[in-house]
Amino acid sequence: MEPSQPKPAELPPKATEQPTPAAPTPPKPPEPPRPRERAAAPPSGQERAAIFDLKSLEKRLRDTNAIGVFTKLSLKNEVDDLLERFRTFHAGHGGTTLARLRENYDLLVLKVVSLLQDKDPPLARDISTSREALWSLLVDPAKFKTL
Repeated sequence: MEPSQPKPAELPPKATEQPTPAAPTPPKPPEPPRPRERAAAPPSGQERAAIFDLKSLEKRLRDTNAIGVFTKLSLKNEVDDLLERFRTFHAGHGGTTLARLRENYDLLVLKVVSLLQDKDPPLARDISTSREALWSLLVDPAKFKTL
């Protein structure tokens, strides 16, 4: 066996070689979400009965400052269009299905609630809570005629 030869001294890196960078610092973890303003508490049994007063919900929606005038007009047109589709459905005309109407209804309710949630949380909560009761009015032909 040959004795090991001494290693040559390391040469400085050439001008074209980049020095090895230090290990990258790990990214900062995201900040936890800040607590929102206190959310409105869920309604009690007595409040629940009062929530589903369609006329009251309509008036509160008209009176809220959480939605601008033009947005309210746009929403009114969307509601009118949806009600017309229900009229057509209940009359047995047109090619829409109850599933399609439910999808349109859910999207509209979600839109209204999202517009209200930051500036009028109690109204957003009441509309969301009344969602199924409103739906039952729309799908029942006898109840729908009373709207």
